[in-house]
Amino acid sequence: MNSFQFLVALTASFGGLLFGYEVGVMNVVLVMDAFRIFFKFHSWNGDALDENGKDTTDKAKMMYRKLTEADNKATLEGIITSSFVLGALCGALMATYLGEKYGRQRTIMIGACIFTCGAIIQGLSARSWIMIAIGRLITGLSIGCNGVLCPTYISEVAPAKIRGTLSSCYQLMTTFGIIVAAIINSIVWYYTNSSPEGLGIKRDNIWGEVANFEWRFALLFQIIPGLGLAILMSFLPKSPRWLCSKDRDEEAVEVLAKLNAASTSDELVQSELKAIQEDVAATRAAGSSSFGELFSPVIRRRTFITFLMQLFQQWTGINVIMYYQSQIYDEIGFSKFMSTVVLPIINNFVNFVSTFPGMWGIEKLGRKTLLVVGALMMMVFHISTWACSTQTHNGKLWQYLAVASVFLFVFSFAWTWGPVPWVYQAEVFPLRVRVKGSAVGTVSNFLNNWIIAFVGPALMKAWSTRTFLLFAAACLLAWIYSQFYVIECKGLSIDEMDAKMAAAKIIDQMCPNFCPCYKSNKQWISHCHIRINSNNDNSNSNNNNSNNSNSNNSYSNINNSIFSIVSNSIENNVYIDSSVCEKMFNFLLGGRSINNSTREWKDLFKCQMKSGAYSDTPFLVVTAALLQSIIPIAIGQQWSLFNRFKSNRTTTTKSVNAEETVRQASRASATNEDHNFVF
Repeated sequence: MNSFQFLVALTASFGGLLFGYEVGVMNVVLVMDAFRIFFKFHSWNGDALDENGKDTTDKAKMMYRKLTEADNKATLEGIITSSFVLGALCGALMATYLGEKYGRQRTIMIGACIFTCGAIIQGLSARSWIMIAIGRLITGLSIGCNGVLCPTYISEVAPAKIRGTLSSCYQLMTTFGIIVAAIINSIVWYYTNSSPEGLGIKRDNIWGEVANFEWRFALLFQIIPGLGLAILMSFLPKSPRWLCSKDRDEEAVEVLAKLNAASTSDELVQSELKAIQEDVAATRAAGSSSFGELFSPVIRRRTFITFLMQLFQQWTGINVIMYYQSQIYDEIGFSKFMSTVVLPIINNFVNFVSTFPGMWGIEKLGRKTLLVVGALMMMVFHISTWACSTQTHNGKLWQYLAVASVFLFVFSFAWTWGPVPWVYQAEVFPLRVRVKGSAVGTVSNFLNNWIIAFVGPALMKAWSTRTFLLFAAACLLAWIYSQFYVIECKGLSIDEMDAKMAAAKIIDQMCPNFCPCYKSNKQWISHCHIRINSNNDNSNSNNNNSNNSNSNNSYSNINNSIFSIVSNSIENNVYIDSSVCEKMFNFLLGGRSINNSTREWKDLFKCQMKSGAYSDTPFLVVTAALLQSIIPIAIGQQWSLFNRFKSNRTTTTKSVNAEETVRQASRASATNEDHNFVF
């Protein structure tokens, strides 16, 4: 990686800075007295609290305003907070169209300008929750759009070996934005909410406004990073993959040369250009993309993986802590100063620093490993937070243990579930549906984020710290999902990713109108169907002249031939459907003991598992084969089970030519055999 590649990735990741600042600023703004009174979350009659949050009438000890919570406080707080996420949900859908039409780089610039407009509306809001909610919805449009396109853009300009590390820069900048917002606005809160004017003086109008500089400044400050991103993105190149998809190959090769610090004729540049061109050509050959294709047999697995990964990321409870952490610390029993200034800054710093081991681990340990380890760690720390919070009445030690558990949870999230979903969704989809696939993941993220943000205040009010048990249960489900459903994709190029993820589909669940075989160039071909002929012309003479030894050798050669065909098909990304498997296994098992072929099919099964290619038909038969080596079960009983399984489905097939490499392999293997395998 050269300095220019790093600069491009770092600049594009500033989209995460906008996201982080928006998350971090609301945690502090929501506890600013002026904001609470302005939007009628609370009223104030002039009473005061001391530095420990206790009522006082001693003017020397008066430190903070004593606010009275309104009945609809939790609802209004949820609406204003979640409106941003609702906008992000819509922005993720907008990204699909804008990213494909205008390109990743230009659309990110547009998104930054939209963010700036939303910040202005928020900062200049009238005394109505509707206006600030609209402003936050508009900023959300930008965040949702850039949440799709920034990681996608980075993945398309980054080298495959460090693509995960650079893509995780988006998460790093998100955490950096949160800590910047916490530091700036905590300082503002301290100087405007500590010892304010009017303490101890009775107010006739308990809903009357106080000075609103604090929260207006905090929200208008968002203009700076918004304009900064728009300006910086204007100096970055367009995505070479997007340029090739628009037949602008000359521009694409210039961008690739600049990214690799080489000439346009350099071998590395030309090889990357050729790979992109082939991917684009294959994409075009398959036709225009649609959201429906995300649920096709070839792609649907990665769609569900991405959707669920972002869902579980939100239900770990991370954004309840980030949005409402000051109120959580207050509930545990800390003072206003500790809850609003000290602890949020420490927590956000932990969040920021913990992203760095994630950037290392995402390539060294792999995406799946981080998800599995992170889910278990978060579950443990959620439980410990709840357990310690129930003992806070026994002393300060338990308060600090509870908040330490919160910090450890944030650490567990920041280096695992924080960066991985964004990196994963940006790299697993083919070019033709990459933006749409990333949009599905981002929509899932913001949809669940919106639910969490909306119900978070009500949950904390009703359940208090027992809410952490709900999130612990969600982390347990996240661990099950990561362990048994997610597929590792560490260190693969995007083209290799297509091959591996295509292999992960259920092979024999195919529509009869489409092909169950998926070639390495990613084009559908017609159904392949193996017909096993007995070579009738020579069958009598062969049967009369063959002895047991020849028969066994013939059987062994045929078995090896079939094994070679299937293995070759897996290696060449040509997948055989259940009807083909049934024909082969029918021949192998017909009237013969399966023990002779147990080792070969066991090896084949291992090959399938290693490559990520799963077919429930071979799985069933191989399982029966392994059982046969332990428990003597009649072949007829095995096939009765298998046929009952097959009777529940139908597969329409026809005989056509299949992949040339497989045909050659099968002919070579079947030479001089008593049986022919015709494709």
